[in-house]
Amino acid sequence: MRRYSKVNLSIQVRKNIRKYRLIRGYTLQELADLTELTHGYVRDLECLSIDKTPTLETIGKFANALEIDIRQLFDDIPSEKTDD
Repeated sequence: MRRYSKVNLSIQVRKNIRKYRLIRGYTLQELADLTELTHGYVRDLECLSIDKTPTLETIGKFANALEIDIRQLFDDIPSEKTDD
């Protein structure tokens, strides 16, 4: 059985938000405007040294703004192996 830590999940989603923002060529402010979030929130979310965990609703806003399937924001998430 695969287990996912909340920290790893959050970090990977945040990395993917940044990756797709850069692919689209959006600035932090443009992405903030598209998601109706503040520039500071988007900046802090991408800064992995700041502890932020977006809600599923917020992740959906990013997926819509970036014109991607929400599942793409969860790509490449490391799992933790268990003996189950």
